[in-house]
Amino acid sequence: MSDEAPTPAELMDVRRTLPATPSPRAAAVAPTPAPQLVERGPEFRREAIFWSVVVAVAGLLLWLFGSILLPFVAGFALAYLLNPLADRMERWGLPRLVAALIVISMFVFGFVLLLLIILPILGGQLGSFIENVPGYVRRVQSLLVNTDIPWLKELLGGEGFSGAEKSVGELVSQGMGWVTTFLKQLWSGGQAVLSLFSLLVVMPVVAFYLVYDWHRMVNTADSWIPLQHRETVRGLAREMDTAIAGFIRGQTAVCLILGSFYALSLALAGLNFGILIGLLSGLITFIPYVGSLTGLILSVGVAVAQFAPDWMMVLLIAGIFFFGQFLEGNFLVPKLVGDSVGVHPVWLMFALFAFGVLFGFVGLLLAVPLAAAISVLLRFALRRYMESPLYTGRGT
Repeated sequence: MSDEAPTPAELMDVRRTLPATPSPRAAAVAPTPAPQLVERGPEFRREAIFWSVVVAVAGLLLWLFGSILLPFVAGFALAYLLNPLADRMERWGLPRLVAALIVISMFVFGFVLLLLIILPILGGQLGSFIENVPGYVRRVQSLLVNTDIPWLKELLGGEGFSGAEKSVGELVSQGMGWVTTFLKQLWSGGQAVLSLFSLLVVMPVVAFYLVYDWHRMVNTADSWIPLQHRETVRGLAREMDTAIAGFIRGQTAVCLILGSFYALSLALAGLNFGILIGLLSGLITFIPYVGSLTGLILSVGVAVAQFAPDWMMVLLIAGIFFFGQFLEGNFLVPKLVGDSVGVHPVWLMFALFAFGVLFGFVGLLLAVPLAAAISVLLRFALRRYMESPLYTGRGT
């Protein structure tokens, strides 16, 4: 071993071979390196193709089997509505099988009892209403033509309006005749009988099995989710459940309360066909503004034909619907539906028309939950877009 000290040149060579150690001060002020962005282009394309195929296949199956899906879709909707009640009974100590039997039996009993009480009344009122609509229209036209209010007479054009009275009355009569003939053909064709049988027999059976196996089905579907996306999908599923449950369960309660209020109020006011108009208005209240506007037009038209020239009764009938709207907007919807649904009225009406045209009555049943689910997915996609480099400009 040599005892000679290393030369300065040899020391410099050794320092070059050692890794550089930053000083504590430099390490404290040095910026943290940005994380490397993982290229997900091919993976994203595969996921987009996969979910596009799933949606396309689901739409194709819905279109092909739409004529037989009614009891199954209605049974699934019924199970979704009654599952929380079965869960509560199970927490009380009842077996799941017994809880499912009780909730389905309660629904079937209540539904049949309601049909036995309401159906004869509504059936008689509907037939009488269709027969009397042309006469009501002619009565309203006659009142408008012979009105003593100058500005209304000038607005209607005087004699020009009376000239159209007969043709409009005949048009309405012909339209009511077409509706009556269509309903009779629909009922006598067997399809209505088959659909009614499937709803009364197949729907409760489907609902019972779905309520009984609900948590098992949810856990099985959860196990199919890819591990890397499981938390994201679970969060979206919880958000969809909140939106759908808040709208369907809450809006169902709103429809029942308003329908009962309108029917009882109009009947007590002495309006002809008040029960029919009130229940119809309440049942279609889930379509924004359509239910109340339909009920208002029908009830005021019947009130004018029935009570005129007693205009105070006409104002009373109109006031019932205005009070119902006040009750709905200020108490029922905020308490029963809430603000967490996130379904815009215009989007809901578009979904009802679109799914109704594409898939018929089954599409109408699916329109509301699908509209709520699509709204959740669109909000999620918008949040991802707002966080992406495409929007922020970072990482490009």
